[in-house]
Amino acid sequence: MRGDEAVVVTAFGTWLESRGWSVEVERDHWDVIASRRGETIRCEAKGRTSEPGLDIHTAYGQIICRQDETDDRATSYGLVIRDEPKSLRAALRAPARLRTLLRLTIYAVADDGSVRIV
Repeated sequence: MRGDEAVVVTAFGTWLESRGWSVEVERDHWDVIASRRGETIRCEAKGRTSEPGLDIHTAYGQIICRQDETDDRATSYGLVIRDEPKSLRAALRAPARLRTLLRLTIYAVADDGSVRIV
């Protein structure tokens, strides 16, 4: 992991840890895996790039393809992006219904390291 994506992952991991999650970075092809009280979040992160739409659409494919065959309701998924208009527009192109079916939450990381759930 390099560049801005590493900054996004670090800020997101710090945010999760402040909320009681145990965080692992770059494990099993996921950028972040966090666990807390029997729950797990598996996340793909994308930093600032010249092609946020393409990169975020790629992230959706990565998240879908990396899910296993079990329907483990204790596992959810996250897309971690920069909190900026182009990235947010690209992330929200996937319909809410699909994001719900995937148990996927979008997390936006601001330049100051703060994180919000979109």
